[in-house]
Amino acid sequence: MTFLTYAQNFEDVLLWRALQHVKNGFYIDVGANDPVLHSVTKAFYDHGWSGINIEPMPSYHQVFEQQRPRDINLAVAAGAAAGEITLFDVPAMNGWASTDSAVAREHIAEGYAVVETVVPLRTLSDICAEHVRGTIHFLKIDVEGFEGEVLRGFDLQRWRPWVLVIEATLPGSRVSNHADWEALVTDHAYHYAYFDGLNRYYVADEQRALLNVLNLQANVFDDFISYHLDAAWKENTRITTVAQQAQLATAEAVALRSQAEQQAAAAIQAQLSAGSAIASLGQAVNTLESVLSQAQQRLETSEREAEQLKARVAAYQQMEQWANGLQQRLVQIETSLTWRAILSLRHVTQLPRKLYARSRNGARLVLRRISSNEKARRLLMPLKKRFPAVTERLMQISRQQASPQAKVPTQAAHLAVPAELAALPLSVRAVLADLASAMHSSSR
Repeated sequence: MTFLTYAQNFEDVLLWRALQHVKNGFYIDVGANDPVLHSVTKAFYDHGWSGINIEPMPSYHQVFEQQRPRDINLAVAAGAAAGEITLFDVPAMNGWASTDSAVAREHIAEGYAVVETVVPLRTLSDICAEHVRGTIHFLKIDVEGFEGEVLRGFDLQRWRPWVLVIEATLPGSRVSNHADWEALVTDHAYHYAYFDGLNRYYVADEQRALLNVLNLQANVFDDFISYHLDAAWKENTRITTVAQQAQLATAEAVALRSQAEQQAAAAIQAQLSAGSAIASLGQAVNTLESVLSQAQQRLETSEREAEQLKARVAAYQQMEQWANGLQQRLVQIETSLTWRAILSLRHVTQLPRKLYARSRNGARLVLRRISSNEKARRLLMPLKKRFPAVTERLMQISRQQASPQAKVPTQAAHLAVPAELAALPLSVRAVLADLASAMHSSSR
């Protein structure tokens, strides 16, 4: 598995190469500074290790307590003797805090602001006596020029860390200062193993086999990746994921917008169709109302015609009934002896009238021929003057011949017939009157 390094100069890569076979090991970090940034022990803590973090800056203590609950976190400075010491902090530069006033003066000369803080001071031997209960697998010391004082307060004969990692240059410089304190290490059976440009590595005599493991710089075969690079990749992955999600969200939003537009268009079309349907329905209703009105009118007309037809049928039935009655009455009259006697009497009474009519017709014929003959008219002129009365009578007969008028018995006008027969001609009504009179005479 790829090793994730947090140390600024890959110190944890070299230490992991030498000590990865140790399960749940123990470390001491003097000048721990930050629990993550440039930390030599963070990767080991993540692999189950624990230890002691010594950092005099009060501002870091709370952070260690929060992020390193398995560790012993001490807000003190380590030195040659117990007491108090002034700490010179450079707020602008992480990890530049030092107990050396000379180093502080150099930072001030370079233009950096320095803040003085008085902190407790303890020896490393006292700290180990209080907290260490087993093997110390590595000790790392980075105190910005105060490394010699830390070593003077540490009994390497009693406490035997397997590996020592000690900063060996002046703060912020490539200038080595290990000559001031190296004898305090090598005089206690520790062997120099490697210098990485910032730190010198020493191995206890009893762990001599680790010398061959620590004699090379961190390289590709250590299969490691920087925490910063890993964080950058993770952030890039996160950003890429967010971007992809944003693209998906954008695509979904576009799709939803397109769907919404389609739905809106469909709704508008449906509304238009509904409006057209409503208009068509209204027109159909109007047409239906017109048809119903016409049907109602036709129904009313049909009802009136039916009533009229009913009245006519009733009238026809009444007339048929009256005619049947009249026919029966006539049959009775014609078969009666009285009617036969009356008929014989009429023939006798009509004989003089017929003879008179024939004589009148003959006179009329003679007059018509005389009036049509010029010579005859001239011969009769003297008679006209001599017999004016006779001449006037002959003229009346001639005029009647020219425009004869049918005489209708007056009783026909007052004939009692059904109302439906009132419009019959007077001649017909006269016949009916004669029949009625005959029937009346017969009944008497």
